[in-house]
Amino acid sequence: MDARTPPLYGDRPDDVAVAARALAAGAVVATGFGNMYALVTRPDPATVRRVNLAKGRPAGQVGSVTTVPARIAALYDWAQVPRRLPVRRVRHLMDILYAAGPFGFRGPAAAGLPDHLTRLDGAVRTVQVIAPGPACPSNLFLARALAETGADHLHITSANRSRHRTGAVDEPAHWKAEGVLADLAGLADLVLLAHPDEAAARAAYPGHLPMSVTVLAFHAPAGDPEDPPVLTVERHGSLHVDQVRRAAAPLGLQVRLGVGAGTRLRSRSYAAELV
Repeated sequence: MDARTPPLYGDRPDDVAVAARALAAGAVVATGFGNMYALVTRPDPATVRRVNLAKGRPAGQVGSVTTVPARIAALYDWAQVPRRLPVRRVRHLMDILYAAGPFGFRGPAAAGLPDHLTRLDGAVRTVQVIAPGPACPSNLFLARALAETGADHLHITSANRSRHRTGAVDEPAHWKAEGVLADLAGLADLVLLAHPDEAAARAAYPGHLPMSVTVLAFHAPAGDPEDPPVLTVERHGSLHVDQVRRAAAPLGLQVRLGVGAGTRLRSRSYAAELV
């Protein structure tokens, strides 16, 4: 299927069905996701490897996962959360931050998740779950794609070329469809499920910049056992860390910046690229 003609839109049920069937057949779907675009595919190893290579990433780079809101909690092994982090409070924080818009959490991986979608951090096997928030129309596509594949999760990554290919320190995510198509023209089976109105999609998330999501980890809290429990921002992206801290503080949770998160990601500028 050609992503360029005709366009498919995320608010049209028939278009969503076409994109979901294409994904189940092995295609790569670039979908409107919160205030930007993301690539969503089947979660099998061959497809994840193919997308990594198409983006210019190392073939074996571990993928992130996505799913519909009701299935997020089941992707984690809550029994492996460190005792200093009260599970009820962590899950409440997840609900708050996902309700606000696109966000990511990394925590202990549920049994059954494969190696190519999980990463060891010390002795803890972790999974990174990226979700657009319950208000995002892309949940309709995710639900239909899960039904078509029979899976409970899908593979997700940013819809752009990797910094490994471009040589940039950071390669920003795309929030315009034409940028996605330009970057990933070599993917013959790319299917575009576009935002019906890109400006409206960005305006729907005034607290989020149009870039890759902020990721908060809850598998390895740091600090003295007598101190309040700490969660770590592993990637400082679309939601500012100050807003994350404001959401966590009433729950008695502290948030720190992890190694590499001291500099916030850049939002893409199209001034020179698409004019």
